[in-house]
Parts: sequence; C-alpha cells; structure tokens
Amino acid sequence: MKVAVFSSKRWVERAFSSAPQNHDLEFTFLEPTLTNHTAQLAAGHEVICIFVNDTADETVLKQLSAAGVRHIALRCAGFNNVDLETAEELGISVVRVPAYSPYAVAEHAVGLILTLNRRYHRAHNRVREQNFSLDGLLGFDLHGKRVGVIGTGRIGRIFARIMQGFGCTVSAYDRYPNDELAASGVRYVELAELYSQSDIISLHCPLTHETHHIINNDSVDQMSDGVMIINTSRGPLIDSTAVIDGLKRHRIGYLGLDVYEEEGDLFFEDLSEEVIQDDTFARLQTFPNVLITAHQAFFTREAVDNIAKTTIENISELERDGKSKNQLRSSEVRK
Repeated sequence: MKVAVFSSKRWVERAFSSAPQNHDLEFTFLEPTLTNHTAQLAAGHEVICIFVNDTADETVLKQLSAAGVRHIALRCAGFNNVDLETAEELGISVVRVPAYSPYAVAEHAVGLILTLNRRYHRAHNRVREQNFSLDGLLGFDLHGKRVGVIGTGRIGRIFARIMQGFGCTVSAYDRYPNDELAASGVRYVELAELYSQSDIISLHCPLTHETHHIINNDSVDQMSDGVMIINTSRGPLIDSTAVIDGLKRHRIGYLGLDVYEEEGDLFFEDLSEEVIQDDTFARLQTFPNVLITAHQAFFTREAVDNIAKTTIENISELERDGKSKNQLRSSEVRK
C-alpha cells in the first residue's frame, strides 16, 4: 500500500524509517503541506498521512477521493483540520494517534510557566554577554499559586498533577469531570470562577465550535490582573487580538504560546530570511512578557517514535481489517 506523507521533515522520515518494518507500506515523503493546490501530489497513493497544519476540508477531500485515496492517517491527536462528515460520505477512513506522549506536552507547558516567571531565556542571554545584573529578572514562588486547567484529558490531568507537585492549588473546567483527578484535590468549577480565581490558566482542551476563542475579550475581562495564560493545545482557542489588548492593559501579565491561530503559514518552516507578513504575530513578539515556541510541545524522542509506530499500525489495521481502533467517525465525535 502506497502512502503519501505530507508536511514531511527529516525527523519525520527518520522516525518512520526507524519504526518496526513488519509491514508492506511504501512511503513517499512530501515536504509541502496538504492544500487544495497540493492535493494532486497524492495521485497514485491509497493513503495520505498528514499533520496539524494540513488541510483536509471538503474541497481537498473531493480531490483526494478522485485521485484514489481511501484512507487518511493523522500523525496527531487533534482532527479539527479534517471534515469528517465529507470523508465518510466519500468513503475515506480517517485514523489518528490519540496519545503519543501526554507527558511531553504537559511538561512543555510547565517549562513555559517557569521560563516566563523566572525569565531563564533573558538570564541566559545576559550571562553570555557578561551582564550579571538581576534587575528585571524578579519572579514569584509557584508554591501556593492558583492554577486553572481548562480541559482535563490525559494531558490536562498530567499537567494538573505536576502543578500540585509545586504546591499549587489547582482548579479545573471540563464538560466531563474526571473523578480520579477530583479525588486528588483538584476542584472542578465553572469557567467564570476559573477565570476570576486563577493566577495561571493553562489550556488543554480540543478545538471545537464551543472552544474556539474560549479566551476572548469577555473572558480576559473576568481574569485577575497579571494573570499568566499558557496554550499548548490549539491556536484558535485564543483570540490573538483580545490577548494583545489584555497585555496592553496589564490584565495579562504573561503569555506563553506553543500554538498560534494562524500558524499554518509560519510554524515548522525556516523563515529567518523572510519578512513575516502576519502583523498580529509580529505584534505579539514585541511584548517582553510573551514567550512563543513553534508547536514543539509534543517534540520528544518518545513522542515522535510513538507517532510513527501508531500511524503504521493504524494504516496496517485498515489494510488488513478494514477498520482501526483509532478510527474517527463523525457520529461518535459529535457525541
């Protein structure tokens, strides 16, 4: 079975080449992202393998179907970039990697918190320039701080437990509370209370119609002055214009982003010789209390190896059984 791997980088090729080879899959690694302009590259392949910034909307899916594609294998847990209903109508199966390393993402969120708070990046640059002054590097104790977690799936639960280990008081919001997490001392509250009572807010929820721009002007207005907001989930959870306004008003004291709502034209590429055309992103970079990483929270050896291994298993199951344990169905997702 031939597989076209879109948004491929050297680390993607290495991971798939290093995975167990007990399969008859033939991979074609393609650097371009999947769009309506690049969908024709899938011709001659029964499967396409895509990542977070690839687009599989109705227009693209119809092109893929016409080209003979029968399966889509996501190399990630999120699936907001795929029109599942259209895929089902066209008879295209969709599988994903539901859990590659929740520890990687949770730990990266903590890293953003620590770096923003203690300004490690600034301190490092100062010392390299033989500037040993501490002015401007004052942080705060995490112990005793109030942390709000929006979304308590596997990543959110791990993040919450790490913050409890720092001695933080943790509250959470989720439509489906986790009894085990609640028993550990995490208190489930409504969003309004979480916004108003948290020193740090970390987003770990999927991107849906309900969570799109869950951080907006109204929610920022409900937060305490100087709040820290962390997003390692999906970019469109945050209204960038709203947080810029919050930063200017000092309502938001710190902002840590590993994702950005318009990241598709930026992240995973070397644009060091280019002029960034996204004025909103450029504006975010001007704030001294904003820290942005380029969607690397997942990026550990364990996670990358698990992504390749699970993706291969998913495709092999589809080929062998016509279905996979990690298959997505629009009717189940809507529930």
